[in-house]
Amino acid sequence: MNRIATAEESILAQALFPPFSPALALTGGHSSSARRSIRQPGESSATFTPIHYEAGYAYPLLVWLHSSSGNEHELPQVMPLVSMRNYVAVAPRGSSAHPRHANRFQWQQSQNDIEVAEARVADCIASAERRFNIHPERIFLVGCGGGGTMALRIAWNEPSRFAGVVSFNGPLPKRWRPLHRVNELRCVPCMLVSSRDSRAYPASEVCNDLRLLHAAGCTVSLRQYPGGDDLTNNMLSDLDRWLMQLVCGGDVSR
Repeated sequence: MNRIATAEESILAQALFPPFSPALALTGGHSSSARRSIRQPGESSATFTPIHYEAGYAYPLLVWLHSSSGNEHELPQVMPLVSMRNYVAVAPRGSSAHPRHANRFQWQQSQNDIEVAEARVADCIASAERRFNIHPERIFLVGCGGGGTMALRIAWNEPSRFAGVVSFNGPLPKRWRPLHRVNELRCVPCMLVSSRDSRAYPASEVCNDLRLLHAAGCTVSLRQYPGGDDLTNNMLSDLDRWLMQLVCGGDVSR
């Protein structure tokens, strides 16, 4: 199975662009154009411009929250495997620096980190809306690992702002009443993506989270894949299909 290199396998921020991943070879030679569109030296966020961008079309916006101990430069590896055409995408940097690794960042679940993360997501959305034609009702929050947990938290704190939320191997947030706006967040489609042998998000915890969301009346889809905690190209291509079902008005509850 092809997979994307995790932050534990490569220090993404030590170079202007992330190291080559074998998974990018499957994108039909688009990786170089994707890297050119994302390159933003000196910034604490990354931006992806779809190929053949049309200013007259209101694009969906994908906000990517990087994995635990990663950084915003995951975006060049992720977007070619999601879609080169369908989305404008942005990626803020994690809310706090990693204590042991330079140029890596985390999404802690303290109140201060939650506020910082919300502000960075809001800034990225505002920046994208200034630069591109973004559909205001098609803003999606997607995260991996700790970024997935934070994506769920932020989407549920502001349910009217997001058209959907996706977490890859990121457990549901537990502290600070994440479901306090339950009547509103029921309208936010949610996809939980888990790996069968994940250590970060074991199957027993996935089942407990799924039961909780169903009990709360949330619209939730579950996708489970073989393997461990790696983010695979199959996961990302399925993400594109799920998001485009929402964009096109399809049913994503199954």
